[in-house]
Amino acid sequence: MAYQGFAQEYLGMPAVTRAYTTACVLTTAAVQLEFITPFQLYFNPDLIFRKFQIWRLITNFLFFGPLGFSFFFNMIFLYRYCRMLEEGSFRGRTADFVFMFLFGGFLMTLFGLFASLFFLGQAFTIMLVYVWSRRNPYIRMNFFGLLNFQAPFLPWVLMGFSLLLGNSIIIDLLGIAVGHIYYFLEDVFPNQPGGKKLLLTPGFLKMVFDTPEEDPNYNPLPEDRPENQPRDQDQNQQPQ
Repeated sequence: MAYQGFAQEYLGMPAVTRAYTTACVLTTAAVQLEFITPFQLYFNPDLIFRKFQIWRLITNFLFFGPLGFSFFFNMIFLYRYCRMLEEGSFRGRTADFVFMFLFGGFLMTLFGLFASLFFLGQAFTIMLVYVWSRRNPYIRMNFFGLLNFQAPFLPWVLMGFSLLLGNSIIIDLLGIAVGHIYYFLEDVFPNQPGGKKLLLTPGFLKMVFDTPEEDPNYNPLPEDRPENQPRDQDQNQQPQ
């Protein structure tokens, strides 16, 4: 019964959230089972550009460390805010959501070229949290029942929590910075006097991820209209 409930919940996840969350969990499981090691996954510009280990551009976003509190904490926030974005402001705009993934990942990779950052998954999660929080500014949040605040403060609360755990806040600051760049270019600048939309989703992404809408003005030919189609029983009836 529990398995059926989990399967139903899993299949009910929107496509991008399901794909990314699954990839993260499977990558961590593969490391735990020692099929692969983190040394095969981390971001290393020399190995990427000189040894052509291109997969590192992706795998460094999929590994959140060994199983433990930090991993489950990141997975909960990744699943929750990725799903709320995809089902909320990106509903019906899967291509735009994928483009946000690519844009954010590209900026983080550029920063990773100049900093000693090996895994960027946590920064990516913070980026998703930041974009969601800025698009839902009036929602009241509660952090472990200890702290009440408005949604836009959530990324900063998470950064403070990370600092209390003794982690570096560089990753969190990177996620906040990239999230703010995306939010500014997508939601703020186009609405300014003289502003315009700079982040345009490529057409090929729309072709792949977005189902084309039916033209409401389309008028089918008379022979194509349902009322003029032969019924099954008439098609199956043998001539006398």
